[in-house]
Amino acid sequence: MIETRRRDEGIVFLALFTLTIPVANWLIGHAGTVCQPAGPCLIPVAPGLMAPSGVTMAGVALVLRDLVQRRLGVAASSLAILAGAALSALLAPPALVIASAVAFLLSEFADLAVYTPLARRGLLIAVVASGVVGLVVDSVVFLWLAFGSLDFLLGQIVGKAWMVLLSIPFVAWLRRRDARLGIAPV
Repeated sequence: MIETRRRDEGIVFLALFTLTIPVANWLIGHAGTVCQPAGPCLIPVAPGLMAPSGVTMAGVALVLRDLVQRRLGVAASSLAILAGAALSALLAPPALVIASAVAFLLSEFADLAVYTPLARRGLLIAVVASGVVGLVVDSVVFLWLAFGSLDFLLGQIVGKAWMVLLSIPFVAWLRRRDARLGIAPV
């Protein structure tokens, strides 16, 4: 029963993780308060601070990757990252293929590298710390490769950080529920 629940939840987290990629690519080109003709659609992430709208899904992807690893293990999470990078390359606008795929690959593996040792100390600290590392790597790599500029760096970091922070109540609930039901991480 517990193994089935862990696997089923892992599959749900994996599906949601995979969906963040096409949604992020769609958002960048179609949704925002301002859509630039030759650039991304932007959303406000703080007073006076804008970021490409796909940042919301990039932040969510970092948390979901941690949850995939918690339910299905490091190997499944690593395969999900590789598949996600390929999917990102397939779905990104032509001008952003390399930036999207490389940023996804590097940020998600950076997230994994931080999350894995910290998960033994506590789920919340692991999710937040790995999310911060992953979102900084993703932001720097994506912006530099896509635009040769870090103009939107602060907005990218703040936008992704909001999504990691907004996930904390769910992650805390999941941790408490797992403890109550006896569901240990893989």
